[in-house]
Amino acid sequence: MAGKYKIVMVRHGESEWNQKNLFCGWVDANLSEAGKSEALAAGKAVKEAGLKFDVAHTSLLTRAQVTLNSILTESGQTGIPIEKTWRLNERHYGGLTGLNKSETAAKYGEEQVLIWRRSYDVPPPPMEPAHPYYDAIVKDPRYAGDPKPEEFPMNESLKLTIARTLPYWNDTIIPQLKAGKKIIIAAHGNSLRGIVKHLDNLTDEQIMGLNLPTGIPFVYELDENLKPVVSMQFLGDEETVRKAIESVANQGKAK
Repeated sequence: MAGKYKIVMVRHGESEWNQKNLFCGWVDANLSEAGKSEALAAGKAVKEAGLKFDVAHTSLLTRAQVTLNSILTESGQTGIPIEKTWRLNERHYGGLTGLNKSETAAKYGEEQVLIWRRSYDVPPPPMEPAHPYYDAIVKDPRYAGDPKPEEFPMNESLKLTIARTLPYWNDTIIPQLKAGKKIIIAAHGNSLRGIVKHLDNLTDEQIMGLNLPTGIPFVYELDENLKPVVSMQFLGDEETVRKAIESVANQGKAK
């Protein structure tokens, strides 16, 4: 049974910091060469699937925006409006930002790093003013006025990330879907996990174990009550998707 509404989501292609295995969060890393290739392949997959969009949503971070632009360029849809919001940004990794995931695991133990990365409601240590990336993030002009100072995170658990992502889903994206708009969201592993958790009604434990591959679009079809008829249908063959998910799952392990 086809759903009344269809929405496409994609996690940005591999970033330079993904490649270096660093905690990135709100640092504005660019796509790696592999990530650029993933973004082009995502655009080709969208074109081959015949998916058309009326509006696109993305974060304020370059890696998501470049991925979206590649998809729209490859599929011949560069003219549509693009809405950008910090609410779709990646999770803020606080004091872990800029650290190598493997070194952090070796230093603190894989169990502690896994708690920081994947526990639902335990945030990492906050980013202090002396942190090397503090000024680059807090004083970035793209955040002038929004988020409000009291909303500006210094660290986030997945629970906190979802808490600032879902209002955008409910207040901006849902009304557009109901108005008949065809939508694509290009965002990040954790902001998208929040939407997936909400749509599929996953438990905290289930979402902790979900790894979204970089650069492979996935489709949801929703009924009139916005419940999934089709969940997370990837535009890619099973083997490619499986390998991409495994690659993401292995990122945080000590080498």
